[in-house]
Amino acid sequence: MNLENIIYIMEVIFIIFLLFKFIPKSEVYKAHVAFLSTQVITWLIGLVASEYMLVEYPIRMFSYSNKANFLFEFFLLPCICALFIVNYPEKKSAFSRFMHYFYYCTSLTICEVVEERYTNILKYIHWNWYLSWITLFITFYLARKYCSWFFKKIRIIN
Repeated sequence: MNLENIIYIMEVIFIIFLLFKFIPKSEVYKAHVAFLSTQVITWLIGLVASEYMLVEYPIRMFSYSNKANFLFEFFLLPCICALFIVNYPEKKSAFSRFMHYFYYCTSLTICEVVEERYTNILKYIHWNWYLSWITLFITFYLARKYCSWFFKKIRIIN
């Protein structure tokens, strides 16, 4: 087993641990909606980035079906976004809310840059770390706005 597969396994185990640790049972429904809405966004962005040769994923699942990283775009990032949305500081100051975005986007971007430099998980072709940070910010923002809208509609109906 190569280093990249070990990293993938460790990431999946770590994300599952975080889900059980930081999503309360009373908020699981919110995490599900966040997970599914994020899959739509990340799958589209991931396919565009890989098909237009902005990013390359040399080692990935389902390598014959498409060029995107299925595990990251369809599982890892949606799980992280579910954590982001469930733990979002809704009633805090604007600075605290921005810092919530900043911490998530920056930590994910740092992990991505380390993987890009030292592993064969991904390679930037016409991409940079700041584009990753911006697309993560947009993804989290769109998913949070969708979840806010979705649960606002639910409250109106009930």
